[in-house]
Amino acid sequence: MTFPDLTADLAARMPELRGRLLANQKLAPFTWFRVGGPAQLLFTPADEDDLGYFLARLPADIPVTVVGLGSNLIVRDGGVAGVVVRLARGFSDIEVEEGHRLRVGAAVPDVKLARAAADAGIAGLAFYRGIPGGIGGALRMNAGAHHGETKDRLVEARAFDRQGRLHVLSNADFGFSYRHSGAAGDLIFTRALFQGEPGETADILAEMDRITAAREASQPIREKTGGSTFKNPPGQKAWQLVDAAGCRGLVRGGAQVSRMHCNFLINTGSATAADIEELGEEVRRRVKSASGITLEWEIKRIGVPAPAAAA
Repeated sequence: MTFPDLTADLAARMPELRGRLLANQKLAPFTWFRVGGPAQLLFTPADEDDLGYFLARLPADIPVTVVGLGSNLIVRDGGVAGVVVRLARGFSDIEVEEGHRLRVGAAVPDVKLARAAADAGIAGLAFYRGIPGGIGGALRMNAGAHHGETKDRLVEARAFDRQGRLHVLSNADFGFSYRHSGAAGDLIFTRALFQGEPGETADILAEMDRITAAREASQPIREKTGGSTFKNPPGQKAWQLVDAAGCRGLVRGGAQVSRMHCNFLINTGSATAADIEELGEEVRRRVKSASGITLEWEIKRIGVPAPAAAA
């Protein structure tokens, strides 16, 4: 699918734009599933000022979607209309501050935050070693693993709204709950400040090694996957419900429920986004039938189906 090219019009509106603006850019290479259609426009801002400038001058009728490292994401086969914002190098800084704090850009991978904290002798952030994503996504969904959550360590974050206005949000402003942030959906997070505690680098690295070993032993991390597919219902484990419904190894096209950990869907090599999403919906149907519980997607799904699939 090819969208109308809006780059010339936007370039005329934004003569001082410094970031990259590309029309009909493939998004599949940016996702861990390696599937999905193009972005009508893919914008990679140079820095915070460039992002604010762009948003302030973008026509209000053009939708904006943000993607991070693509680890917890399905881009549908028809692609994403409007602008897809992807933060990169200008948002990858990590600064150690007094009081065992780290200030990091939203494009920083979670694992790099964990390693930077360890190198600085800051404990309490090692759990990020077990989260396959970036800081922006962690803020949006209160990412957590191994007995830690983003809400436990976040002090504040910076973000731009759809009109290009800068906001500084405290932890309380997020309204965090399980795998959810109550922050306004149009906010694009750019930087965050985290609070740790004194620790020994060797001890923190040992904890990170334990987390790595646990993940490698129980999760299909070397496959084309999107991480945990469904949220754990209260008092339940999603994978146990999926397993009890007979879905371990279930196949739809080129997509499969992982045999190693059945709350993971994998692209076996030829899957479309539709294969993966339809497989997830079939799992939800079977779990509902077997247990009466409706699983909620943890993976974010964006875009539109391919034209043939929509017909």
